[in-house]
Amino acid sequence: MALAEDPQVLLDRACAAARGGADLALRRRADGLGEIGTKSTDTDLVTAADRAVEALLADMLLTGRPNESLLGEEGGQTGMARVRWIVDPIDGTVNYVYGLPCYAISVAAEVDGQVVAGVVLNAATGEQWSAVRGRGAWRDTPVAGERGAAPVRLAGSRATDLSQALVATGFGYDAKRRAHQATALAGVLPRVRDIRRYGAASLDLCFAAEGRVDAYFEKGLAPWDMAAGALVATEAGLLVTGLRGTPPGAAMVLAAPPRLHAALHDLLVEVDADAGA
Repeated sequence: MALAEDPQVLLDRACAAARGGADLALRRRADGLGEIGTKSTDTDLVTAADRAVEALLADMLLTGRPNESLLGEEGGQTGMARVRWIVDPIDGTVNYVYGLPCYAISVAAEVDGQVVAGVVLNAATGEQWSAVRGRGAWRDTPVAGERGAAPVRLAGSRATDLSQALVATGFGYDAKRRAHQATALAGVLPRVRDIRRYGAASLDLCFAAEGRVDAYFEKGLAPWDMAAGALVATEAGLLVTGLRGTPPGAAMVLAAPPRLHAALHDLLVEVDADAGA
């Protein structure tokens, strides 16, 4: 693989862009949120900071590189190339607006249609998770109370009993989708330890990769929601799939350690979690 397409080189660039995006997001929030609009529904927020961060990511990743392209949540697809960046400028915009400390910059590098490197940076806390395909997944910054700054290799949860599993999930913005997700969740909740909803899919995937939650599922994710986080979870040893033999995608993303995956998969099939709008 040419140097420009080397996954480690791509990861280094992704990390630099994510740090730049996080710094801008924090500055924008400190200066005042400014314009807050909506997208798909009245509850689906977008801020001027989302657009500014995506513009910065595009500038940092594409300037001087005419043979690369970018897919972003706010701006869509820019060009077509072997190397494509998939970015979510602020994953967890509602959290960002409300000052809840779970919003992330997500940057993934795709080569010939396969994600080979990715980073998720929680701008609110400074925690960063990253992965290169085939080389494992890592948390690259210490959490409060940890000594030292050595990267921590991720290996997911050791839980084996679904009834004792802490499971993260998320909800869409469309009212009909939310109604179906609520019905499905009502079937899941009595059969697990508890449910957590953090409001940022990229962080949910990284939390599952680290074992902060035992598993994660959600319907309705877009490529930018999951590209980097799914690679982190996969490289941590989790199975990241859809349901009924399908790949992860808009219908369903399920991330769980092998010892939990089958049981949670079958429960989600039982409650028809991937049906509906």
